[in-house]
Amino acid sequence: MILLMGIAGSGKGTQGKMLADRYGLHLISMGDVLRMYVTGAQRKRMLAGDLLDDDEIIAIVDKVLASITNKALIILDGFPRTIPQAEWLLKQVKRGRFGLDLAIHLRASHDAVRARLLDRGRIDDTAAAIEARFKEYTKSTVPLIDWLRQHGVQVVDVNAERSVETVQKELVNYLDKIAQTS
Repeated sequence: MILLMGIAGSGKGTQGKMLADRYGLHLISMGDVLRMYVTGAQRKRMLAGDLLDDDEIIAIVDKVLASITNKALIILDGFPRTIPQAEWLLKQVKRGRFGLDLAIHLRASHDAVRARLLDRGRIDDTAAAIEARFKEYTKSTVPLIDWLRQHGVQVVDVNAERSVETVQKELVNYLDKIAQTS
């Protein structure tokens, strides 16, 4: 399993799709999953830029992961986003439910991704919702990156402010090196 992490607009969805296609991996995009599984009340909260609580997210992820037979071939885009979610994930890894190869952290500044988000024109990409996501990312996900490292997860930082092709080439080079050494 590979974790794909980064601020909203950093290119997680695009890079995840490209990697899944190239390597024949299952791509679980939390944005897509949440848009499919949430209730009306949860959707209203998400449109305001709020995240669902950890128990809600974990229950959804658990259900989705249970439906996949080859858990070694998974890219998780946007999960975990908090330390409690990561604790649940690492407990599952320790139980042997699946392996965790690495986390890819797509790094980009707020200014660099703000325009990307507004340009893609999704209903949940309002200026207020984007700012709320930035605050939540800074509060929850940034500390999570260090937490993962402290708990033995290999985290690769990638500059996501570059072109899609440049970022993809760096990711492919890195994953091909890992595949050759394992």
